[in-house]
Amino acid sequence: MPEVIFAGPDGRLEGRYQPAKTKTAPIALVLHPHPRFGGTMNNQIVYRLFYMFQERGFTTLRFNFRGVGRSQGYFDHGLGELSDAAAALDWIQTLHPDSRGVWIAGFSFGAWIGMQLLMRRPEVEGFMSIAPQPNLYDFSFLAPCPSSGLIIAGDQDKVAPQDAVQGLVDKLKAQKGIVIDHAVVPGANHFFESKTDELIETCSNYLDMRLAKIAATV
Repeated sequence: MPEVIFAGPDGRLEGRYQPAKTKTAPIALVLHPHPRFGGTMNNQIVYRLFYMFQERGFTTLRFNFRGVGRSQGYFDHGLGELSDAAAALDWIQTLHPDSRGVWIAGFSFGAWIGMQLLMRRPEVEGFMSIAPQPNLYDFSFLAPCPSSGLIIAGDQDKVAPQDAVQGLVDKLKAQKGIVIDHAVVPGANHFFESKTDELIETCSNYLDMRLAKIAATV
């Protein structure tokens, strides 16, 4: 798993990158939780999502937002971090111009950034939004949401309460042309303490289902 440094909009960004064996493999970008609350690309959930995609033949990248680890710059309340994510996707697409499609997976703060990024990138064909916080962040930009995906949270999440997440899910499910899957991990808090295996299993099953449908149409 090569360590990489690439150019971001506010200085160098630090990442971990795993190229796939095939030129046309899809790309997966994994986004970490809030930098001000200890979020880094080495978060356990981010790390395991990275390998989940890699094991299924994706070219995979996770990176530190500005001001985290060896990434340069300073926390920018989401605006700069969205630019960082766009720069990361640009960088990996330049290395893999023949890649067929992109997936974005984000956890907590990273879920908010990821959903904004998919609005800007028509090549995104799927997303995983883990413990999004519609009670704290504005998701009204999803009008409409252009891609099908999975929204998943724990039923003991006090940071992103179930009713707030359900409201976001209901809003997106009303849109035509996409399918939003919603999963709840019983007993899980915002950080999925002692429930990470269940989270990754649900995400893996969803990804396998989507990949099987894509393969059936080729």
